[in-house]
Amino acid sequence: MSEEKHHLQRSLGLIDATSIVAGSMIGSGIFVVTTFMARDLGSAAWILVTWLITGLLTMSAALSYGELAGMMPNAGGQYVYIQRAYGRLVSFLYGWTVFTVIQTGVIAAVAVTFANYAAVFFPILENKIFTVGKTYAFTNSQVLAMFSIVLLTYINTKGVKNGKVIQLVFTSAKLIALFALIIFGLYIGFHTDTFSTNFNNMWEAKKTVFDEATQTVTVTKLTGIAIVGAIGATIINSLFSSDAWNNVTFIAAEIKDPKKNIPRSLFLGTLIVTIIYILANIAYLALLPLNGNPNGTIVESGIMFANQNRVGAAAANVIMGNIGVFVMAGLIMVSTFGCNSGLILSGGRLFYAMAKDSLFFKKAGELNHHDVPEKALWLQCIWACLLCISGKYGDLLTYATFASLLFYILTIYGIFILRKKEPDAERPYKAFGYPLIPILYLVVTAGICLTLLIYDTLNTGLGLVIVALGIPVYYWFMNKKE
Repeated sequence: MSEEKHHLQRSLGLIDATSIVAGSMIGSGIFVVTTFMARDLGSAAWILVTWLITGLLTMSAALSYGELAGMMPNAGGQYVYIQRAYGRLVSFLYGWTVFTVIQTGVIAAVAVTFANYAAVFFPILENKIFTVGKTYAFTNSQVLAMFSIVLLTYINTKGVKNGKVIQLVFTSAKLIALFALIIFGLYIGFHTDTFSTNFNNMWEAKKTVFDEATQTVTVTKLTGIAIVGAIGATIINSLFSSDAWNNVTFIAAEIKDPKKNIPRSLFLGTLIVTIIYILANIAYLALLPLNGNPNGTIVESGIMFANQNRVGAAAANVIMGNIGVFVMAGLIMVSTFGCNSGLILSGGRLFYAMAKDSLFFKKAGELNHHDVPEKALWLQCIWACLLCISGKYGDLLTYATFASLLFYILTIYGIFILRKKEPDAERPYKAFGYPLIPILYLVVTAGICLTLLIYDTLNTGLGLVIVALGIPVYYWFMNKKE
């Protein structure tokens, strides 16, 4: 069938768009990363402050994106915004990084997390199929991870309504389950003295390092600028857990009344998730001691040394006993499956937009008879599955986090550029608090990037290398076009 007979259908309402924002954000991070932050900061107050900063940064960025979404309610979202402000090369580098690492890497990581928690119910998933040397093993879990990606991709090729239903059902389920965990956690936790103990000397920060070889714990007190540096370095954990909110902009061409509904969904989705994340961390601090013994029981290990960093599972165990492990595993399976549904649905639209600009494989710019970019979805699926096989998706995500922050900075600064270049352009929604809030976001995020350059130079440098590798690929596509 010819392309002319098909076009992206506006069939997603405000609730659907909001569920994509919230559902794409909530994966497995909230159940794990507080453990890393506890070791980096060692202070209940500073942990909550870091989550609050994360939420405010995310919401301020979302509110700023609303202006761009209203101006350009087209498939591709952030890719389109960057192109209008900076040109084709910079927008391609963003799309290149999203395809090679950001979107597909997150899909792979979330799928593997889904499979790993499925192994709680089906231990056979942990069995190795084959090994290469002493460092690589291909397991049944990786097979299940790839199967889940293929399944969700197939469902999404059958029309946006199928993806919408899955997203709404799974997002609703995990929101209800998370609120239940928070309510019961706070109720039980506040009947003990754990919370008050955690907030004794609550501003006293310290970095804790456990050496497994010698079984020794080293504690270093943090003061002054060292605290700022520690927050700047560890906030990458909470920012990663709060990422992917911008995915709803990729599917702008399929949202009803996008000039109103995209800004509203960005605000509502990020607000809901910010509240949930802060309450979840308060529940953790009410149920588990912040400090702990690396070789202790679930409670004795505390948040800092939760078994396999699974602070969510430890909290569930306090609430429900041993069955809590299975309940939490089920919750994370629901959470990650729903998260990937949104990521897969959205990502294909970005690559479709790139293909329409002749900056991606031509076939990815075609729609099937369900009016969805089927080939773009399958290309995304194949690369994500290869990352699952490689086992290197985690490293790649670390490298790309810095680059992702840089593209957020570029996009927000693009508001200022377009206000100057196109002062008379239609802006149904204007960035909240402009110019103060966008400037504040730029300053704080630039500070985080600078801190990462200082404290994690290798990974940030490799992130920039991944972006730079897209330059010759861009010129290859341009020459191919000619």
